[in-house]
Amino acid sequence: MKLIVNREVLSENIQHVLKAVSTRTTIPILTGIKFSVDENGLELTASDSDISIKCTIPFELENKPVLKLERMGSVVLPARYVSDMIKKLPQQEICFEVNDRFITSIRSGSSEITLNGLDPEEFPLLPYIREEKIISIPSMLLKSMIRQTAFAVSTSETRPILTGIMWSLEEGKLKFTATDSHRLASHEVYVESGEHLSFTNIVVPGKSMNELFRIIPENDDLIDIIVTDNQILFKSENILFYSRLLEGNYPDTTRIIPQTSKTEILVKTEELLSAIERASLIAKDNKNNVVKLVTNHNEHIEITSFYPEIGKVTEIISTEKIDGEEIKISFNAKFMLDALRSIDDSQVYIRFTGAMSPFVIKPINNDMMLHLILPVRTY
Repeated sequence: MKLIVNREVLSENIQHVLKAVSTRTTIPILTGIKFSVDENGLELTASDSDISIKCTIPFELENKPVLKLERMGSVVLPARYVSDMIKKLPQQEICFEVNDRFITSIRSGSSEITLNGLDPEEFPLLPYIREEKIISIPSMLLKSMIRQTAFAVSTSETRPILTGIMWSLEEGKLKFTATDSHRLASHEVYVESGEHLSFTNIVVPGKSMNELFRIIPENDDLIDIIVTDNQILFKSENILFYSRLLEGNYPDTTRIIPQTSKTEILVKTEELLSAIERASLIAKDNKNNVVKLVTNHNEHIEITSFYPEIGKVTEIISTEKIDGEEIKISFNAKFMLDALRSIDDSQVYIRFTGAMSPFVIKPINNDMMLHLILPVRTY
């Protein structure tokens, strides 16, 4: 194998596949990145037990040459070393040359590095996926859905199924649902899919979704998504991202979402967010990070937090509207902040059904997005 490649392009793609390099394995091959070059370009592949990522560097990008092939071949190089070394090489052009014992010479300007490579035949094959259940979604929209739901997945392994985001598709409407049993986030969008394609209980690990978020580009190019019984594949122009699916049945969360409300407020998102941020400066030292919200009929709400050893914060916020009964309710400030930060609308509705019942937060201009938070008992 021998090739010349642009350093910046190579470094960017190495950073993508690094997210799939295993850091907790005793199998040496899984700590490496597979480099493989042929007439299609240079492919970089990394894999662990959860995700696999393959990036392809073409010979040209935006009509500029970035890759020159002199001899086809492949090798597995230690990810930790090759990543740092490529970043620090002095010239834009890097020459890779691999001998028949997989010893790899990396040259750039006056610098030369030699790495002991591994046999690429020992590297695991990527999962085989039959492309039957395919949906397409713009990259930016997919990133938005991940950002607005992934924070609500559970970080506890006591219920592994809750560490993922549940996907469902019905009549062209794709829905993400995430919950840790104390809060819930859901978002629905219409996507391009086969006429009769539908599925439910497809649960993608939250870790995989967060890594995907960091890789996919911020543009409107379509991402093709292929779903099988135990794997999901995301395809963009030069990136393949595979993730295993979580086994088990996701709980039916529709039963906990209130269909009516006794109190409804309409408030500016940024004002409420800022007030809770200030209140949480004290609340975060409390075990449950508790903040209290009180409504009255003079178009104001009061946000308070109290910690005996430190002090008290009181915030008065003007609302756009208050309807229904007065409410006094306590909640985890972090849960509220996570929800509000994920909302792009300038105003939100908050609907309450009682002091000890879950309450719903919805952006004013998006009925397909919902957040639910369980209150905290403070007496």
